[in-house]
Amino acid sequence: MASRALKYYYDLLSQPSRALYILLEQTKIPFEKCPVALRKCENRSSEFVQNVNRFGKLPCIIHGDFKLAESIAIFRYLSREFQLEDRWYPKEGADRARVDEYLEWQHANIRAQCAQFFIYSWITPLLGMEVNQAKVDRLRANMIECLDVFEREWLDEGRKPFVAGKELSFADVVAACEIEQPKLAGFDPRVGRPHLAAWMERVRVATNPHYDEAHKILYKFTPKEIETPKVQ
Repeated sequence: MASRALKYYYDLLSQPSRALYILLEQTKIPFEKCPVALRKCENRSSEFVQNVNRFGKLPCIIHGDFKLAESIAIFRYLSREFQLEDRWYPKEGADRARVDEYLEWQHANIRAQCAQFFIYSWITPLLGMEVNQAKVDRLRANMIECLDVFEREWLDEGRKPFVAGKELSFADVVAACEIEQPKLAGFDPRVGRPHLAAWMERVRVATNPHYDEAHKILYKFTPKEIETPKVQ
């Protein structure tokens, strides 16, 4: 099955799109790049919905004649079909369960809180809609609380080098891509969190040059007062 053509539909402004893009490049899985512009609502076109992803969302894949949506489902599919290295998704039961634990936890926590703050603070004004500052403050407070939990529980206040333990896994890539997103809205999650900042740099170094390649557009639009890597 792994010999069939793999098409990857993505937009690098999308956090899970970046995570899977980094994984595909890092693991050298052959794939066809199929960028889709969320800003132009290309993912909502009738052609896309009918022929690519019935849910009209990114990322998604077509592998031969098999279509699949949802980033975590895609990751697990790729890990089976292409027999990814253990470090991405360990075969040992307890180690794999720890990666799965984070991937399940993050949906209603890191992903939800960072995305809600980003969407309301950054996307809403772009759409010409009024922003309620009290709501921004509430969403920021929720996100800050969640980031503090992440640093305390998943990084063990710096005693764990990576989310699932001693080795980098896909859980780290997913988490880092989500935590990068609020920078676009002027919030630097690294400030006041030295353990989180050190972990983000470890993930970046371990997955470069693909990490910076995936985040190039995010770096470009991040406010100048927030430090970002210089990428050509």
